[in-house]
Amino acid sequence: MFKALERSWRIFATALAFSAFGLGGLVLGLAFFPLLHLCVRQSAHKTRMARLTIHYAFKLFIELMRVLGILRYSIRGLEKLHRPGRLILANHPTLIDVVFLISLVKNADCVVKAGLARNPFTRGPIKGTAYICNNSGAQLIDDCIASVQAGNDLIIFPEGTRTATDGSMKLQRGAANIALRGQCDITPVTIRCQPLSLTKGLPWWKVPASRMIFTLDIGDDIAVAPFLEQAGGETTLAARQLTQYLHDYFLPENTAHAGA
Repeated sequence: MFKALERSWRIFATALAFSAFGLGGLVLGLAFFPLLHLCVRQSAHKTRMARLTIHYAFKLFIELMRVLGILRYSIRGLEKLHRPGRLILANHPTLIDVVFLISLVKNADCVVKAGLARNPFTRGPIKGTAYICNNSGAQLIDDCIASVQAGNDLIIFPEGTRTATDGSMKLQRGAANIALRGQCDITPVTIRCQPLSLTKGLPWWKVPASRMIFTLDIGDDIAVAPFLEQAGGETTLAARQLTQYLHDYFLPENTAHAGA
């Protein structure tokens, strides 16, 4: 009986949390960001303030989910994210991975789906933060490199979408090309969630039998120069090799780097 009541509470709490998330997005988009646009003229300063606002809003959202009993979490190696100009690559098991990462990084940039820029709940925040939309074609890689070189912490999920429920991963080569062409060493973040929930194809209201426990491991930097050297300076070959390395690194069964 207790487990049934506890699970019913988490269904309600999850609905409450995501409702608050959507409402918060509307308030920020309709009130805060237009006011910020009017009051702050300098573009770079305005973007920085917008990103800092999203950082604290996401931090509050994660804390709300924790207090409501939806999840618990632990973070290892957080100090490795406290450096400007990071290319942060992570695996993508759940819907809230980007929320977790932005809640840890004050000046985060990220690549977002173009559709989110048209969504009424997310349009305002995305426009205010000047996040990179993935509809810029060949310009996308150059935009990402420029963001890191400008001192932003760029968050990318090499899979491009959430991991399949069977754990199989298929990484795109875009993240590797950004790292290699921009000569940006990679700060890897491995995200684990047990029991797994908020996955691809699973509705939010199908909560697991117990609260989710997230573990985020920030690993040591992955240098990209050795991949270029091994490939004889051939970027295409280096990108293929680096993508395979990242695939193996993020595999669920590969925990040798955890806590590094």
